[in-house]
Formats: sequence, C-alpha cells, structure tokens
Amino acid sequence: MYHRFNESKYPSTNIQLDIFKEQLKLIENEGIEFISPINFKESLYQNKKKRKILLTIDDALISFYENAWPILKEKKIPFILFVSTREVGSFNYMNWDQILELHNADNVEIGNHSHSHEYLVDESPEVIKNDILRSIEIFNKKLGSNSKFFSYPFGEYSLEFKRIIKELGFDYAFGQHSGVIDESKDLWELPRFPINEKYGELNRFKTLIKTLPLKYTKIIPEDKYLLQSKNPPNVKIFFKENINNLENINCFSNEGDKWRNSKISFVEKNTLEIKIEEKFIGERGRINCSLKENDGFWRWLGVQFVIAEK
Repeated sequence: MYHRFNESKYPSTNIQLDIFKEQLKLIENEGIEFISPINFKESLYQNKKKRKILLTIDDALISFYENAWPILKEKKIPFILFVSTREVGSFNYMNWDQILELHNADNVEIGNHSHSHEYLVDESPEVIKNDILRSIEIFNKKLGSNSKFFSYPFGEYSLEFKRIIKELGFDYAFGQHSGVIDESKDLWELPRFPINEKYGELNRFKTLIKTLPLKYTKIIPEDKYLLQSKNPPNVKIFFKENINNLENINCFSNEGDKWRNSKISFVEKNTLEIKIEEKFIGERGRINCSLKENDGFWRWLGVQFVIAEK
C-alpha cells in the first residue's frame, strides 16, 4: 500500500521515486506476478503456490499521478487506486479527468475509499452508511458504476463498519494491518503492507516480498474496535492445521506504547493465546506474529485494533 511519491515533507506516507523503481525491479527479478484487480478472485483460489503482489495506492494524490503513474503505465503494471470522492479536484489531489484516464486504462481499478475520509469508525452506523452511499452515488455518476473494492479510511474498521460495507455490495475491503492475503482471510478484512520512507527501505522490502501467510480460522476478539473496558484484550488466534514448526512462532505488540516481545502460549494444539498485559495506548494497538521458514522466507500475521476513547 502506497500513498505519496517524492513528497519528502510527509515521510510517514511517502516513498522516494528512485526507491519505488528499485522495489519494482526487485519484484520483477524475483519472478513475482503482479495481480490484476480483474483477476483478483481467481488469484486467491488458484495456483496458490505462485508468489503474487497486488499493488494498491490510497487517496489519489497528485504526486502519484505525476510521478508513479507514468512508470506503471509504461510497464503495464496493474493496480488499484482508492479514491475518496470529497477530495477529488482539491489541492494536491487528482481531478476527475485524471481519474477517468486511469479508469479507462487496462488493468487499473478505481476503488472506493469513502466520501469524506474522516475517522468513520468512531461514527454512528447511520453516519458511516450515509458517507459511503454518497461515495457510491458519485462513483456511479462519474465512472458509470461503483467499485467492488473498498479501502477503510486509515485502515480502521469495526464489525459494524464491516457489516455496512458488505451490505452495500462491496466484495472486498482492505485495512492497513500487515500480512499476506490468502484464501483463509476474511474478504472484508484484507491485510496490506504499508510502504513509506521508514518501512519501505530496500532491505526491509526484500524481507516483505519473502513473506508467506499464516493461515487461521478465527481471531478473538473478532471486533477490532476496542473499547477501553476491554483494553487490554484477551487475544486468541485459531490457526489452520498442519503449519510446520508452529511452536516456534514469535509475536510482538505495542502494548503500553512500546514494542515488545509478547507472552504467548498454546492453550490447544493450534490455538495461540497472546497475553497482552498493558493497555494499548493511543489510536491503534498492533500485534505482529512471525514464523521463520527455509530459504529466507517468513510467515507473517498482523492484527490491528482501533482504540476507542471510552
């Protein structure tokens, strides 16, 4: 997941263009396939051992159009551009003519990123639904149809938000929790690796393109909107069977606003309990679990909680 290109003023959401070009080169040299959004469903369930990458860009900022789009267009690399309809045409954002140019190109999907891009997860169901309905209305007017793909603003969602997205006809929804998509993932809680100046440098990127999924059937708590009365949460991950060396898994969390090695134990053969001892502080609580494989590969699973104020 990318946002800005060559906007050094915003390092937390920016990637330098020379680094982006090197990242694309690494992907190509590894023989990894770029997934077309058109074939996303088939890519999930067919040829599962093939390494694949889905490129996504959030917000439709002008720096993407001016700097990254010419490269992707020349290389014919498919991607999803997620658009918040309220921002289109405002300062530093793409306009509808530019978005239509991409919409009419092969293998480019214009995904829905809400209308307002506000902290919708904190709002009532009515406010959330009305915001998304407004974006759908504009998509239909400007592009002729709404997208099947949705990206939660700030990657934040709750069970209620997810229910609304499903009810409004989206087939897929993406967060910003890190991880690898596979057929076991909830289609409305799909993970992505955010790429920026800090987390996009080439050595880390080489590790990211060698990550594999950690397959699970369920994560408790199911609602990622965490009330203070339930903070810290009692976290359990119910893994799929037949994961090699699962007993060697390591997990880290930012409980107490400091990254640390989490205390973990298996309460059953494939059920991992993560003992979060301190409250998550700030807006988001994160847990990352990894399991080393052969030949430099890692299995990876990220969980992100949105921390409610009350």
